[in-house]
Amino acid sequence: MKICLKGAQVFVNNHISRQDILIDNDRISQIAPQINCSEAQIVPLNPQQVIAPGFIDVHVHLREPGFTQKETIKTGTLAAAHGGYTTVAAMPNVKPVPDTPQKLQAMVQLNQREAQVHVLQYASITKERTSEQLVDFAGMKAAGAFGFSNDGSGVQSANTMYQAMQAAHQVNLPLMAHIEDESLMNQGVMNAGATAQRLGLPGILPVAETAQLARDLELAAATGVHYHACHVSTANSVALIRFAKQRHLNVSAEVAPHHLLLDESMITKDNPQLKMNPPLRTLSDRQALLAGLLDGTIDMIATDHAPHTVADKAGSMKTAAFGITGLETSFPLLYTHLVQPGICSLAQLIQWLSIKPAQVFNLTQAGQLASGLPADLTILNVQDETTITAQHMYSQGLNSPFIGAPVTATIQATMVGGQWVYRKEQA
Repeated sequence: MKICLKGAQVFVNNHISRQDILIDNDRISQIAPQINCSEAQIVPLNPQQVIAPGFIDVHVHLREPGFTQKETIKTGTLAAAHGGYTTVAAMPNVKPVPDTPQKLQAMVQLNQREAQVHVLQYASITKERTSEQLVDFAGMKAAGAFGFSNDGSGVQSANTMYQAMQAAHQVNLPLMAHIEDESLMNQGVMNAGATAQRLGLPGILPVAETAQLARDLELAAATGVHYHACHVSTANSVALIRFAKQRHLNVSAEVAPHHLLLDESMITKDNPQLKMNPPLRTLSDRQALLAGLLDGTIDMIATDHAPHTVADKAGSMKTAAFGITGLETSFPLLYTHLVQPGICSLAQLIQWLSIKPAQVFNLTQAGQLASGLPADLTILNVQDETTITAQHMYSQGLNSPFIGAPVTATIQATMVGGQWVYRKEQA
């Protein structure tokens, strides 16, 4: 079946211009200013709509198996489609942890059966994700691992991390680091500082992140591994990564939308919806993260989508779970708060959400619109004022401080392999 998308602006070759797109079955067959669509189903669009390569999120938690009361692969990937994402990479903090080739293969097969978008699966770095015993790196690659991560826990032993980096480098797969020295966490629930003291809440020292990051960057220099820093949150972390890139280390980094848009000054009371790990830092940290994104120190935006039940996030920050959802709110919020005021362009935002993740992780079949490539795309409506509401979310997790926030752009539709997986009129 052929589908012709007519009348919209299209992001091609890093530029946005008026184009038609002809899709033949699962692939893009033509992109041009005027296409003869007489033999295709025509989808009429308008200039306030922009067709972009499907977004790529290299950091999500789908919770299945083991925690399906929080999210399932189906609901999580429906949420991804609602947010404009056509490819997501799932972290291994599920139960059982995919820490053997057999468990990972079963996880990959489960993703293929249940997912509504493409899912790339991480293997854990160590057995059970929190031990010091390394997994079978070669076996994991053969079973379909996209990369390795213990996300949710930092690797505490420098020797374990060094050996893991050597093994990951040998099989030519990335190592995604949750950067956290547990000995410096102090059972904290928010950033250590005046705000935590005023609210009577235990604080997480910023150095818990930066001390382990500094260690890891030296280990990455010694091993040559592709080291990816997850959810960077401090100005000092940005400086360390900038210096690592000046040294030409094989290092990449991500920042989460909530660390770009929120800081600790916005925590005015004990509010579990604002509890996340790493925590919201200071205004100067937030400004440094944005500066790092703009100058290329930070490569991409990744949501760290972390759904929880209502009970998980109830009560006090002292006892509630860490985490915030992000797949469905990312683009509308970033467009509203970064593009609309002129801090960045829409083309830059698409780079961070789609182009750069594909380039950094060598995803040759994603992250661009071109003839012959899979028809994985999202249609953005950049003149659609609305409010983020819980009732319009597909994720089981409603743990977001952004519910009720006004936005000026939405996702109109998402297509994966030439099939509509989300269309706004059906929401």
